Amino acid sequence: MATKVTGILGKKVGMTQLFDSKGDVRPVTVLQAGPCVVTQHKSTAKDGYEAAQIGLVEFVKESRLSKPERGHLAKNNLPPVKFLREVPLEVEAESDGADGAIKVGDRVLVEIFEGEKFVDIVGISKGRGFQGVVKRHHFGGGPKSHGSMFQITGSIGSSAFPSRVFKGMRMSGHMGHQQVTMRNLRVLGVDKDENLLVVEGSVPGPQGGYIVITKAKKPPRERRGFAGAATVDPLKAAKRAAKKA
Repeated sequence: MATKVTGILGKKVGMTQLFDSKGDVRPVTVLQAGPCVVTQHKSTAKDGYEAAQIGLVEFVKESRLSKPERGHLAKNNLPPVKFLREVPLEVEAESDGADGAIKVGDRVLVEIFEGEKFVDIVGISKGRGFQGVVKRHHFGGGPKSHGSMFQITGSIGSSAFPSRVFKGMRMSGHMGHQQVTMRNLRVLGVDKDENLLVVEGSVPGPQGGYIVITKAKKPPRERRGFAGAATVDPLKAAKRAAKKA
């Protein structure tokens, strides 16, 4: 059986807008997807787990890598890559009797998303630093007059009962810079020459931020009978039935 990589690494280029066939404006995000190289193949026969570690091929000084990373890549004569992630593999039927097994050193390009309608994207959100409850949790704040402090949190617990602060209390703290997964983003275009992928909507992270793009795990089902040519007009249907009668 042949195996195929279901994900790729890339960077966020930026946002723009496109016009659809109806003339409506649709916000889109342009992504640099690859090229990537397979750095390690992982397989576990016990539970059927099979994945590949891939790295984003881009210019990076070898001195920027740690000694274990340099040894890991030099073992297979691979170029220095800074961004490494593990992506799952999918098993498909072999074609023309060719060996389709994934090997270390194989290239992974954006063409793997040809024919795909939806993708999942994982990125690191923008960091906002240390923020208060008004910006972090959208609290209303206190009164803005008579010398009161508008941005304060207020009481967070009682001294009598429970004499402690419950876990998960919304308070001031670090905001942003967390892993965020956007699911079922619609693919609007694939440029194999420039390694670009255009998806509808926003993608977490700043411009130039690293992202992981994979095929959608649970893509939405196509709706039938609600829009387009499949929609049934009850008035026209009644007229057609009257003519047949």
